[in-house]
Amino acid sequence: MSDPLGTSSRTAAHAANARTWDAYARNHRRFARPVTDKEFRERVEAVARDPFLEGPFVNRKLLCLGSGGGMQSALYAAAGAEVTVVDISPEMLALDRQVATDRGLTLKTLEASIDALEALDASRFDIVVQPVSSCYVPDVEAVYRQVARVICPGGLYVSQHKQPGSLQASVKPGSLGYSLETPYYDRGPLPAVTGSPHREEGTFEFLHRWESLIGGLCRCGFTVEDLSEPMHGDASASRGSFSHRSWFLPPYVRVKARRSADRTAPAVQV
Repeated sequence: MSDPLGTSSRTAAHAANARTWDAYARNHRRFARPVTDKEFRERVEAVARDPFLEGPFVNRKLLCLGSGGGMQSALYAAAGAEVTVVDISPEMLALDRQVATDRGLTLKTLEASIDALEALDASRFDIVVQPVSSCYVPDVEAVYRQVARVICPGGLYVSQHKQPGSLQASVKPGSLGYSLETPYYDRGPLPAVTGSPHREEGTFEFLHRWESLIGGLCRCGFTVEDLSEPMHGDASASRGSFSHRSWFLPPYVRVKARRSADRTAPAVQV
């Protein structure tokens, strides 16, 4: 593509990703399966104990960003939050409504890309929770600028991202282990992939460097308070498996940030 961060790239990525996640939701693929009753009970308890999230959530306005699929939003609604969930896929949002209805919960849904939140009022949310989804947009700082606008001063933003090194590396190990196949400074969509447990086949994905993932948060008016790398690695796992690769290349990073109360939200570029 001639403009990897331009309008045509964003439009192509949004359209392709919406179609792919719609298909994932219809087929209950990984990350598009609604929680079971057992998972729901366990995860509601885990949410309440999560040190990054600073519960309780009663009467707090919470945005679940890029988190359709019936796995996230209902948990916070069950914990007492007033929940809005944003996702680019209408089928993923339908799963959220299904899970909420089945459990007698109320939540709002909005079909939109995570870098285009103009339909939401400024300073509306106390908490923004974003599971892995920034990899599906070309510019992660565009997401941060949108979040800075819709979150209230002092509001909490907890986001999870794919580590750049994991997106650079081969799916399977060679004679010398996992190799770097994608340049760190590549600005376009990542090469298509099949059979990777670390990426979603059929989606447009983008590698975001640490300068953007962490520095971008600071530039967009947030203070980073904590960072964790969720443990998925297992040294004894079979060679080439998700757990084996994750032992060498942690797949995700989770960031706790707070909207600085004394800083003006950066201008949102349309």
